[in-house]
Amino acid sequence: MVQSKSNTSLANRRQSSFFHQLPQAEPDIYYIGVDVGTGSARACLIDTNGVILGLAEKPITRHELKANYITQNSTEIWNNICYCVKQCLRDSGVDAADVFGIGFDATCSLVAISESTDKPVSVGPDFHNEEENIILWMDHRADKETNEINATNDKCLKYVGGQMSIEMELPKMKWLKHHKPGGIKDCKFYDLADYLVHKATGTETRSYCSVVCKQGFVPIGVEGSETGWSNDFLMSIDMPELVEDNFRRLGGIPDKNGKYLTAGDMVGKLTAKSAEELGLTTECIVGSPVIDAYAGWVGTVAAKCDVPALAQEKHDGTIGDACGRLAAVAGTSTCHLAMTRDPCFVKGVWGPYKNVMAEGYWLAEGGQSITGQLLAHVLSIHPANQELLKAADQSNISKFDYLNSTLEHMVHDKGERSVVSLAKHIFFYGDFHGNRSPIADPNMRASIIGQSLDNSLQDLALNYFGACEFIAQQTRQIIEHMEDGGHKIDCIFMSGGQCRNGLLMRLLADCTGLPIVIPRYIDAAVVFGSALLGAVAADESVIEHCKDRQTSRRLRNSKKSQTSLDGSHSPYTAPSATSYTNLAAISYGHSNAGLAAMTPVGEENVDYFNQPTAPPPKEEDEESEEETLSFGSKQETQKGLSQQLNKLGLKPLTKSTTSQNPNNAGELLWKIMQKMTGPGKVINPGSKEDPDRRLLDGKYKIFLEQCYSQRKYRDMVDEIEKTNLEKVGSV
Repeated sequence: MVQSKSNTSLANRRQSSFFHQLPQAEPDIYYIGVDVGTGSARACLIDTNGVILGLAEKPITRHELKANYITQNSTEIWNNICYCVKQCLRDSGVDAADVFGIGFDATCSLVAISESTDKPVSVGPDFHNEEENIILWMDHRADKETNEINATNDKCLKYVGGQMSIEMELPKMKWLKHHKPGGIKDCKFYDLADYLVHKATGTETRSYCSVVCKQGFVPIGVEGSETGWSNDFLMSIDMPELVEDNFRRLGGIPDKNGKYLTAGDMVGKLTAKSAEELGLTTECIVGSPVIDAYAGWVGTVAAKCDVPALAQEKHDGTIGDACGRLAAVAGTSTCHLAMTRDPCFVKGVWGPYKNVMAEGYWLAEGGQSITGQLLAHVLSIHPANQELLKAADQSNISKFDYLNSTLEHMVHDKGERSVVSLAKHIFFYGDFHGNRSPIADPNMRASIIGQSLDNSLQDLALNYFGACEFIAQQTRQIIEHMEDGGHKIDCIFMSGGQCRNGLLMRLLADCTGLPIVIPRYIDAAVVFGSALLGAVAADESVIEHCKDRQTSRRLRNSKKSQTSLDGSHSPYTAPSATSYTNLAAISYGHSNAGLAAMTPVGEENVDYFNQPTAPPPKEEDEESEEETLSFGSKQETQKGLSQQLNKLGLKPLTKSTTSQNPNNAGELLWKIMQKMTGPGKVINPGSKEDPDRRLLDGKYKIFLEQCYSQRKYRDMVDEIEKTNLEKVGSV
C-alpha cells in the first residue's frame, strides 16, 4: 500500500515504545550539532539520551559561472549556521547556558582566507567577488593540476587510493596559484569543517579528518613522516608557498607550530563574538570536526540492530568494534566508510587514513559521485517527467512512490515474475559525473543499453529502476574491491533520505548480499553525528557540572547570549525549520495539553527523499513494529523498526557522563555513540537461490563489462585521434 504524505500521526508518534522506555534526560545538559552539506546548513539540539529536540535547516547558494567552476560563500554559510542554531534553541525552549558542547561537520570544500585580514578572498572565476571564497568539492576546474600531482607518484598518494582525486583540495590550491591575480601570497587554506572551527574558536587547530583525507597530510610515523606535510612533494608540484614557515598556510607542523586533533577532541571554547552570533555562551566547548560523510559514520554505525554477523564478532568494548561496519552516507553523492585496525590499501578507494576517527585506527573511503542526483537527473531528462509530476500530485504521493507503484502494476499487466525480471533487458551504467570509486576515473560517463522509441511513463519507470539497480551494483563493486584489499564487511549502515526508498534498499541488500541497517534518524543522521562530537568534547565539563550543580564553575562563568533570530524573516519567506515546536513532548510522551500545542511546519511536496522503506522479514515473536524518526524537510516519521528494544537490550542513558574517562578520545567517542545512537531497522537480503538475486548476480557481470569496456573503447579512439593529429601536424 502506498503511503500518503502525512503517513504517521502525532498520536502514533506518542505511542512509540522507544520513547516510553526512555527516562527523563538530564534537565540542564544539551549538545548541538552543525552540518553543512552541498545545498544547506543544518543544526540540531540533542539531550543526554541522544533525542533530537530541535532541528533547523536553511538553504545555501552555490554559483557556477562557468562549467565545472562551482563556488560558495563562507560568510553566508556561517550566518545560516547561526540562524539554525538559534532556531533550535527557540523551538526546543533550551537555555543557551545549558548547551555544553557543539560539533561541526561540512563538505570537503576548500576555503581561502586572507592571512593579513582573516577575511574571505576570491577563488574565481570572478576574482572581483571576494565573498565567493569556497571552491566546492564537486568543482572540477583543476583537471590539469590533478594530473600533474598524480604524475609525481609521491608516497602520500599511496594513502589516497593511489592517486589524488580532482575533488580534493591540493589540486584546487595549485590551480589558484596559477590563476588568481597576485597568486596565493596572502592566502591561508582550510577544509570547510576546519574553517568553521576557526570561526567558532579563533584557533588555527586542524582536524586529522580534513588534512589526512583531502590535503595530502601523512601522519607522523607513517612512511617515515616527521612533519606530516612533505617538503619534497610540495616543491615537486611547484607549491613552495605552502612550505613557507613550516607549512603555516596549511596549519603548520604538529606540536611545533600546529595542532591536529582526532574526531571529538576538545578544541576550545566559543569566542565571545561567535557565542553571540550563535546565541550560545562562552562556556560552550567545541569538538574537533569531521567531513560530513564521517559524521554520518559517527551517527549510524553504533546503532543497535539484530545482525547475526555482528553478534558473532568478538567485541572488546573499544571503537575497534566498529570494524566491519560499512557506513553508506547517501545524498547528492554517496560515501562508503569503513574502519580497520591495520592499513588496507585499495586502489581507487581513498585512504587508508590514520587517526581521523581515533588514534591508531585507519579509515577507508569509497564513493559514488552521484546517487541522489543521478535519480533526479534520470527523471528530469525523460519526456514523461511532467506526466509523472502531475500524476503523483493528483495521487497525493511522491513521484518515487508513484514510480514504484507503476512498476508493480507493470509486473501484473505484463505477466512478469517480479520487478527485477521486468527490467531484465535494461543495462544501465550511470557514471554521468565520472567515477569516484573503485576505478577513480573522472572521465567515465553513462551508457544505457535496451532503450527504445517508447517515451511513456512506463518507460520512465524502467529507466528509474535501472538507475536504482546501477547504484546497488556499483556499491557491490566498491565493497568487493575493499574486501580484496583486506577489509571484511559484515553489514551496511545507511543514512540519508535514500533510506526511504524501499526499492533501492532492497536492491542494495540483494546485490551486495549484506544486511542494510536503517538508522533511527534518517535525514538527521549526519547532523546528529556532529552533535555527538560536541558531547565527546564536553565530557569533562559535564562530569564537573554533575558533581555539584550549585557550585559549577560553568554556571558562574557562563555569559548568556541572545537567542533571538537576527534578521528574522516574515512567515512567508522564512526557511522551513525541520523541527516541531516542542520535540521533547513527542520524545517523552508529555501531557495531552503539550501534544495539542504542537503544530508541524507546513507540508511540502514529497519527493524521493521521503520514501517508505520495505519491511524486513518478520519474526514470529514480533508483536508490533516500532518507529524510526525522520527529520527531513517534510517532517514525516517513517514507520517500522524491526527489532523490539527489549530484545536488543537497549538500556536508556540516564546521565551523559561515562563511567570511565579514557585518554584515547576514540574510546570515549565509541562509548557515547553506543549510548546515544539508538536502534536501527534491518533489511536482510534474499537467499542466494532467490530468483531475483540470481538474476542480479548475472547482470552484475554485464555491469562490470560496461564499466571496463568503456575505458577500453575510449583508449581505442584516443589512439586513433592521436595518430590523426600527428599526421595533420606533419603536413
